[in-house]
Amino acid sequence: MNTTKRQTMLSMSVVAVGATVLGMVLAGGLGLTPSGTAAKGAPAALVSAPLAPPAGYPDFATLAERVNPAVVSVYTEDVIKPQDMRRFHQDMDPFEFFFGPGTPHPDMRRQQKRTGAGSGFFISTDGLIVTNNHVVESAEKIKVRLADNTELSAKVAGRDPATDVALIRVDGKGPFTPLSLGDSDTLRVGEWVMAVGNPLAMEHTVTVGVVSAKGRALGLSEATRSFENFIQTDAAINLGNSGGPLVNLRGEVVGMNTAINAAGQNLGFAVPVNTIKAVVPQLKDKGKVVRGFLGVTITNVDQKAQESFKLSSRDGALVESVSKGGPADKANIKAGDVIVAVGRVPVKETRALIDRVSAGSPGQKVDLEVVRDGGHQTIQVVLGERPTAEGEEDTSAAKEDTPSSKLGIEVEDLSVRSRRQLEIPKEVDGVVITDVTELSPADEAGLRSGDVIMRVNSREISSQQDFHEAIAGVRSGSMVRLYVYRAQSDQKSFVFVRMP
Repeated sequence: MNTTKRQTMLSMSVVAVGATVLGMVLAGGLGLTPSGTAAKGAPAALVSAPLAPPAGYPDFATLAERVNPAVVSVYTEDVIKPQDMRRFHQDMDPFEFFFGPGTPHPDMRRQQKRTGAGSGFFISTDGLIVTNNHVVESAEKIKVRLADNTELSAKVAGRDPATDVALIRVDGKGPFTPLSLGDSDTLRVGEWVMAVGNPLAMEHTVTVGVVSAKGRALGLSEATRSFENFIQTDAAINLGNSGGPLVNLRGEVVGMNTAINAAGQNLGFAVPVNTIKAVVPQLKDKGKVVRGFLGVTITNVDQKAQESFKLSSRDGALVESVSKGGPADKANIKAGDVIVAVGRVPVKETRALIDRVSAGSPGQKVDLEVVRDGGHQTIQVVLGERPTAEGEEDTSAAKEDTPSSKLGIEVEDLSVRSRRQLEIPKEVDGVVITDVTELSPADEAGLRSGDVIMRVNSREISSQQDFHEAIAGVRSGSMVRLYVYRAQSDQKSFVFVRMP
């Protein structure tokens, strides 16, 4: 859905201890190394009863004794071929925070064995373990070490890159000790939590802290971007904690430790357990997760959008673009629609729409309540399957006394030459911005040269004359809604600018 660039000041590092990174650290002795709803049909063999709520200060020692037997260390091996060495070396860049830039890779002329480490925890007595997808996604061999140092082989039972959840099964006789899965929706900010795992290959390390925040989106990857809903915690999490449980004081899993902010201290992030419970049944039965798909790019309704579209509230998901030929396009969903309910269930923000649609099955018919041009209407959409990896030339346009000059932009008609230079598709029509005045309203709104303005408020734009007439009709102080195409990212979105 809406794609954003990774912020350069935020170095988000996935917590997996990868390949040569782990080996380098261990050899160097530096101590460094690299809101969902609970789904029906979660594994039945979750037999551990939760602990009684503590009456006084938390008894972390008893909690650790209870949780540790269900936590495992996960060790992986795979082989990097010579042609993949450069890509692998580039993939190590996020770990430069720990090592500094330019860490040389071993001999790139021959294939190399790569080892990694992470964590996991049993969710059933018959050997099913939950861990992170990024811990095991490229593994050719998986070894699991239990709390009593027993080592067992394991195989991947299912993976879901979108939520970074994987299910593996050990080859060994049970019964194994599972953890109870709690309810992350009821988790409160400030609540005590404990993280257990295998950081820096230090097995069964226990750290404690509180829930710092909920609903964090980090933009870790294109695969996870639409489904990120992390729990933030200050319980210390380090590289190798990936896949380990985050538990509450009752010993129930409330999250799975997944990522850290390498630029900060005690900024750890965990996948909510309700997300895990929602995907585990499909991972167990199918080995993957099949999701419903609308084919739209959406964003939350903010104050500017509410004012511009004259909406009664900020509830709903604003459609910024519609994929041509997708389910939404076939159902006549349009950019500028605000989806406020799915099957009569209200949609407060984009997260709710994503969860509702993704929980549906391809081919399923769903009713969307949409606000369009101030009116409500119900549109039925047949869900698809979510993909796995959306006149005369006016030469006075830029004069100081024109409305467009007050906004701080100059525009011109799209020509064959400008389409070729900017790689603008034929189906995109409008006027192209040729200059943006610094510190102008347009500059502050993020408009840039090369952007194509396709629509001003509800008026379609096909020429400079269309654009200037549309802008001239906007009252001073009013919010102007521009529908913009950006060739660099191949994205369409709304930009809101207040007329001076």
